[in-house]
Amino acid sequence: MRPISALALTFSLVALPALAQDARQIERMIEGRHGLMTLMAHELGKLGGMAKEETPYDAEVAGKAASNLSALASVISPELFPKSSAVGEAEDSEALPAIWEKPDDFAQKISGMEEAAAKMQAAAGTDLASLQGAMRDLGAACGSCHETYRQKD
Repeated sequence: MRPISALALTFSLVALPALAQDARQIERMIEGRHGLMTLMAHELGKLGGMAKEETPYDAEVAGKAASNLSALASVISPELFPKSSAVGEAEDSEALPAIWEKPDDFAQKISGMEEAAAKMQAAAGTDLASLQGAMRDLGAACGSCHETYRQKD
């Protein structure tokens, strides 16, 4: 084997474990963000049912759901969206490439969602009208990010 070919083969074999580790790390990040979004959807379901008056308003349940939601929202960060985790690059990803094209806007949308979740936490256990007002703001914050940075189903 020629020295250059042997050297190239050696470097490619050394790089394989690192590539596999990077792929597993990206997979874990996707699993993490999916888990967070699933938990958020669960809590939003409770709040949304009350806001739409499909279920009776319960201040205690609303307050707890909003507290959970706010805690979950505080964990979401751009770090859960590493490069190479976009639709078509990683399995089970709905993240659009715009995330990495507009990182400042993406981070701002995450901050907006955190703020809306904190407002929901303050309002949800107060009364139905307060919950409904906070739900509009929270829905707008979530929707603005999903419209721009998530592949539509």
